[in-house]
Amino acid sequence: MLHHNTDLWRTTGMVDGAYYGMWPTGGAWLSQHLWEKYIYSGDTTYLRSVYPVLRDACKFFQSFLVREPKNNWLVVSPSMSPENNPSVHGASTAAGVTMDNQIVFDLFNKTIHAAKILKTDSALAIQFKALCDQLPPMQVGKYSQLQEWMDDWDSPTDHNRHVSHLYGLFPSNQISAYKTPELFDAARTSLIYRGDVSTGWSMGWKINLWARLFDGNHAFQLINNQLTYVDPTVTSTSFSGGTYPNLFDAHPPFQIDGNFGCTSGITEMLMQSHDGVIQMLPAIPDDWKTGEIKGLRAYGGFDVDFSWSNGEIQKITIHSNLGGNCRIRVPNVVGMENGQGLTIASGINPNSFFVTDSVKQPIISAAAKLNNLTLKKTYEYDFQTEAGKTYFIVSANEPEFVSARITPQNPDKIYLQVSTPVVKQHSYSGVSVKINNQT
Repeated sequence: MLHHNTDLWRTTGMVDGAYYGMWPTGGAWLSQHLWEKYIYSGDTTYLRSVYPVLRDACKFFQSFLVREPKNNWLVVSPSMSPENNPSVHGASTAAGVTMDNQIVFDLFNKTIHAAKILKTDSALAIQFKALCDQLPPMQVGKYSQLQEWMDDWDSPTDHNRHVSHLYGLFPSNQISAYKTPELFDAARTSLIYRGDVSTGWSMGWKINLWARLFDGNHAFQLINNQLTYVDPTVTSTSFSGGTYPNLFDAHPPFQIDGNFGCTSGITEMLMQSHDGVIQMLPAIPDDWKTGEIKGLRAYGGFDVDFSWSNGEIQKITIHSNLGGNCRIRVPNVVGMENGQGLTIASGINPNSFFVTDSVKQPIISAAAKLNNLTLKKTYEYDFQTEAGKTYFIVSANEPEFVSARITPQNPDKIYLQVSTPVVKQHSYSGVSVKINNQT
């Protein structure tokens, strides 16, 4: 395990105050990156080399989790939600904070997946699954917020720059508009309560969060906020973010987290692949009506380039490094450039790189007032790929009926004129024709 503060000498123990120097799940978070690299590359040799780290991180929590007496959940204790102190609790130390639960949930599940892929430690994986099933569920509090702590201690006036309990939304994929709409709405409420004003690294994280919430305009506003000029010759104590003349992020002072976070946020606005599908333009702001992006990598080893105009996809190029089913979600009707092989998606994506782990049903306060989600219309397609091959997909507007005619040469056939060429794919329902009031 690893606490938050480490240094050149690789100190792993607690240092300074518990408010920021104690964090038992630091090592578990770092372990997530080992798995993430695998699901982008599919390199099992690499996965085998890092699997012992994942396994042993799980073993640590196997021995460290304790039974919480009220609900009989297994929790991390003592711990804290980084650098936040609930006023009603009177201390930063707590048990079973939401971020810990989310991180340990991911650690157990990803290690179980890795063990299955590598055909190892099947008995140990069963033990990890049993522990994972006893972790606390996420909870929605009385202010309709995603609770940061196991108890409903949140305040809507808390504007702390840390949004630790939203780890389940980003970088994790536990909170989804399509799979967990109540948690999705509660996470949005929590982010609204926290506000936009924050330090550079926090602003970078919030860009990603708003992208995951499909709000491109809000994410874009934070990008503009982060690009606010900061004079490096002036000592500031405002901790309001910004950018130095050399484009380094200002915490202040400089923290690379803000640069990396903002870059990640921009890619999340353009493409996401964490929720069982490769979604293009999930959070496109009004100011980015037309554009092109190249060189993105999605889960499953898919390299993706695409262009768009007026918020609609024009052309997609997908290179498959590993083969397997490719599922895409786009804002408008598309079809294969060659007219072959694109079908309407249904059910769970059969590509194992896109597996998402089901979370427990949330506990929702009777006082919470959740909003019904209204999502923009999108289209989902599947197509099978072969490793090493490239596929081209183009916009295919729905054809509109123009006219119909029957010729003397072929009286048994009706010739239709439509507004655009028909691309061979399954989103067209066809036409029906009435002759003498009969279909």
